Amino acid sequence: MLKEHPLIVFSGRNNPALSSAICDYLQIEMGKIRLGSFSDGEISCQIQQNVRGSDVFIVQSTGRPTNESLMELLVMLDAFRRASPTRVTAVVPYFGYARQDRKDKPRVPITAKLVANLITTAGANRLLAMDLHASQIQGFFDIPVDHLYAAPVLIDAIRRHELERLMLVAPDAGGVERARAFAKRLKADLAIMDKRRPEANRAEIMNVIGDVEGRDCVIVDDIIDTAGTLVKTVEALMDRGARSVYAAGVHAVLSGPAVERIENSTVQQVMVTDTLSLQPDAAACSKIEQLSVAVLLGEAIRRIHEGASVSSLFV
Repeated sequence: MLKEHPLIVFSGRNNPALSSAICDYLQIEMGKIRLGSFSDGEISCQIQQNVRGSDVFIVQSTGRPTNESLMELLVMLDAFRRASPTRVTAVVPYFGYARQDRKDKPRVPITAKLVANLITTAGANRLLAMDLHASQIQGFFDIPVDHLYAAPVLIDAIRRHELERLMLVAPDAGGVERARAFAKRLKADLAIMDKRRPEANRAEIMNVIGDVEGRDCVIVDDIIDTAGTLVKTVEALMDRGARSVYAAGVHAVLSGPAVERIENSTVQQVMVTDTLSLQPDAAACSKIEQLSVAVLLGEAIRRIHEGASVSSLFV
């Protein structure tokens, strides 16, 4: 029934290049919307075309500047909710505030649940996200959630490097499931890092579980933020005789000293996707390779619009 309603994709200001690439894949024009800020920083929004009865998709990653991007998404959702579309889907390639997804210490918030509540209350009827930091975040929503994975894009990139003695590496226990899925698809072995995190954005590698000597290792992670974990993992693998080390990360947050750390490390290549736009220093870094997930997101949007299966994208 919904395929009878026009499909319109709108973009926030966080990653317009990705939104444009999605529209190119779908062969549609970008929806017209005016976004700005008042002099005190408040976000203004006006939809500049009729969306009554339409199937609307709003593409907005909640990355740097995180708070502004999230607030802009909420303002856009409220504007569309009041404009009477048939359905509004929030397409959030990078879901910020996801790293606080449980009470692992006394008196801390569960920000992933807070953001889920905000998105739903603001007017989203559906969420399309990519590589959530924890799969259980889907359960924080009382609306349908389609959870995409960048694995097909990253696995193709790893294959292009034609590594002979390939071993996939999980940077911590929480990343084992992701690394194991990559290893299975690539018919490779798996190693696991025993990591301790005494405080936020600081990691200590205690041990390497698995024989990496003489192997071409690929570290698989969802978020590369300050690159502290990444660089320490590279050092630990090289110290234990790895022949070469690559990295594959979905969300290139790359904050603080991340790019400098990558440049000065012995990692051969860091493969990331365009769920977040790269800052100029990251874009200029020869060790960082950005891959596009626009086709994956565009195809998922098309299937949601037509009422087709999204999970079959990964079969």
